Order: sequence, then structure tokens, then C-alpha cells
Amino acid sequence: MSEKPIRIAVTGAAGQIAYSLLFRIAAGDIFGENRPVILNLLEIEPALTRCNGVVMELEDCAFPLLKEVTATTDPKVAFQDADWCLLLGSAPRKAGMERRDLLDINGKIFVDQGKAIAAHASNNVKVLVVGNPCNINALIALRHAEGVPVGNFFAMTGLDESRSKYQLAQKAGVHVSAVKNMTIWGNHSSTQFPDFTNATIRGIPVPEVIRDKTWLEETFVPAIQKRGAAIIETRGVSSAASAANAIVETVRKLINPTPTGDWFSVSVLSNGEYGTEPGLITGFPLRTDANGNHEIVPNLEINDYARAQIDASIEELKEERKLASEVLSCRL
Repeated sequence: MSEKPIRIAVTGAAGQIAYSLLFRIAAGDIFGENRPVILNLLEIEPALTRCNGVVMELEDCAFPLLKEVTATTDPKVAFQDADWCLLLGSAPRKAGMERRDLLDINGKIFVDQGKAIAAHASNNVKVLVVGNPCNINALIALRHAEGVPVGNFFAMTGLDESRSKYQLAQKAGVHVSAVKNMTIWGNHSSTQFPDFTNATIRGIPVPEVIRDKTWLEETFVPAIQKRGAAIIETRGVSSAASAANAIVETVRKLINPTPTGDWFSVSVLSNGEYGTEPGLITGFPLRTDANGNHEIVPNLEINDYARAQIDASIEELKEERKLASEVLSCRL
């Protein structure tokens, strides 16, 4: 264990997602069993006492890999020298709240966090935004993190990818490991498109295995789009453990080489790939090379049905960007 510790900043650190995530980071589930970690936990003042309780539990686990853990309300402290920033915290949408109000509250949070990351994090910091609406929150942080490479910002679609794989596997009667190359295009919202047209089951295109087009388009796609709401309705609270697991898997995939022929889903800044609007953070198929660099997988076939689904989600992202720009009085 002679490697230099990797420093991870986690916001919303007293929340349920963080509670399911932090112990896995400290146990080596993301960065490996030989890589020491340092945790910088950021919370708002009303939640700091609860966050300190999480720190106490981390200490009580006596993780060999956990070299240091700090809880703070100061972004400058939380992001100091961070190699990874996992931005879990965001203001939830409450009953009667307009989208403009939500963007106003979260916009200010992510403006400040973007600036703090640029000023205090490591030179090659990577940022994964999970707090919703994660695509626009990531874009706001990116635009205010001057000097941080734009390719180092990601918004998470990994939970939707995992949900999609499981549903397809169940329908096909196979183990979930047989489902590969599931892309979540567009916004992390009810307009997202889980692309079954380019996914495979045991190497065979999904539509050739699951020949029920009506089920794929009218049952599967809406089920994935509304899965988060269904969990809230059933459990009474939003996804936590499954979201934490998706964070673990997403970061692993971003730091380890992708197997040949495979890809995974995450949102990154568009340069117009696949006819998407440049300057939006939107879902794409990605792969990581041996040097830890990622690229958007090229040359996938987008049929007319998929094109319409992707375009609808991109339109929503364009509207969100326009509204956030108006609320924050800045160009995004």
C-alpha cells in the first residue's frame, strides 16, 4: 500500500446516497484494494452534525485504506487537492415548486462549487455530478470551473443503464451479465432514451432476441423513464443504494480500460456528436482506453425511432439550459 492516497470530495455527505457510498469507497470498491483514500465530506450547516456521525462510523470501521476523513461546510476545504469530486448534493424539487425556482436554487449551488473546484482541486480533477437535475447542474459547474478540462465533467446515467439491463434480461430470460452496450441518450429525466436498438444480449442485437417491438417501445422505454418515480411511490423515498452502486460502477468504468467491443453510458459535453446540440451535457456511449482517457463511441446506427427519442430529450436539455441561463444571468 505504497501508492499515494487518492483524495475524494463528496457533497451531500450526510444524505442517503452518500451513506450507501462512503463505506464502499473506504473499503476499496472503486479505486482498488491497494489504493489508500482520503475523504473530504461537504455538507450544509444543518446537516453537519449528522455528517459527523457518518465520520464516526467510518472511523469505527477501521478501514485499512482510509487514511483521513474530514467533514466541513466550507467548499474550499472540501475540494482542496481533490482528485475526484462526487457531487451528490442538490436541492430537491418540492410540491408546488416551479422548475425555474429549482434551477435558481441549484444553479447558485453549482456555480459556487464549480468555482471552488477550479480554485482548490487538483489540476486534473474529475467531477461526477449525481445531484438532480444532474445534466444541467453539471453544465453549470463546468461553465464556472475555469481552467478545469471540460472533458473531466460527467453527469451520471449509470443507474438508468443498470435498470435497463435488468429489465431486458428479465424479459429475455437471461442473466443480467448477458446484456451489453446499453446507452442512455439525452437528459437524466423522463425524456431519456434507453437505447435497446444498439444494446445486445449474448452478442445479438436486442430487437433480434426480444422480438416484441410493442413491449420494447411502449413498456420497456416508459418503465425506465419512470423507474425513479416508481421507486419513490413504492418506497417513500428516492433511490439511494442503487444510486450509490451506479456511482461505484461509473467511476470504475471511467478509470479502467473498457473491454474491446463494449461501452457504457454517461453524460458528457457534446461537440455535436450524433446530431446532438453542441454545448449540452448529454448521455452518450463511452469507452475508456488504457491511459484512462475516454471517447464517445462512433458510428452507431440511429434509426428513425431512436432519432426521435433522442431529439426530444435534447430539446428538453436546450430548454433547461435557456432557463438556467436566464435565472443565473449568464451564458451556459
